[in-house]
Amino acid sequence: MIQNPEIFILLSGSHAPAWEQVQTLQRHETLAAGAATLAFPRWSVGTSRTTKLEHYRKNRYFRRSHISEAKFRVIIRHFALDLPASKIAKLSGVSRPTINQLLLKLRIRIAQICEASSPFSGAIEVDESYFGARRVRGKKGRGARGKTIVFGILERQGEVYTEIVPDASKKQLQAAIRGQVELDSIIHSDGWRGYNGLVDMGYKKHFRVHHGEHEFACGNCHINGIESFWSSAKRRLAKFNGVPRHTFHLHLKECEFRFNYREENLYDRILTLLKENPL
Repeated sequence: MIQNPEIFILLSGSHAPAWEQVQTLQRHETLAAGAATLAFPRWSVGTSRTTKLEHYRKNRYFRRSHISEAKFRVIIRHFALDLPASKIAKLSGVSRPTINQLLLKLRIRIAQICEASSPFSGAIEVDESYFGARRVRGKKGRGARGKTIVFGILERQGEVYTEIVPDASKKQLQAAIRGQVELDSIIHSDGWRGYNGLVDMGYKKHFRVHHGEHEFACGNCHINGIESFWSSAKRRLAKFNGVPRHTFHLHLKECEFRFNYREENLYDRILTLLKENPL
């Protein structure tokens, strides 16, 4: 029986969810019901006041935090489930400003982890995409007004890397590729002129698909992987109903992080990373 229709609407986006969505919702409700027990444990008779204070003060993942480690774990679990800040605050019993501040620190750390990624090699897809409001009057396509240009590199069967660039010129795109892709890689791109000259840079294997000629795949030559990531990232960011420009980079890196650890338990991965390098 679904007890909280607000969470149901948020997660499913529909009034007729699939069974998997109902199961996910039930797990969320179980987590919410157990949050108070995790954050406020029952002490045995005779437990000293010092022991209780140490329990609440000690947090291996967030230094000098007034949030107990148990409650911090609850917050991270909700974050791993990709719940919005308003729901995390409600389910965890922590104020919305505190949750916002914590998530900002967490996203900064996630961005730092993504920026430290190793150079890519093997079969690589490169592409650029435009993020922002829906199409407005004026210039269309590449260079559309009011859009943020993001360049992406995807290693097939591997990770993705994103970078905000001022424009989609040859100079900007080649500089990004040079810094992230090893020379012996096989690069796949579309026909945009910004990718001209990669062979002269030392990338001897560069293959193109020409979207302008209605060519989207030619055997193993395509950029479907990176385009799939763009689609997923835009759908995820749309639920925020607009992301401020000064934090867009952090939300973009969060999309990158979630994609790169898609095969792992995100909750466990975040706690492991924070245990090694606390906030």
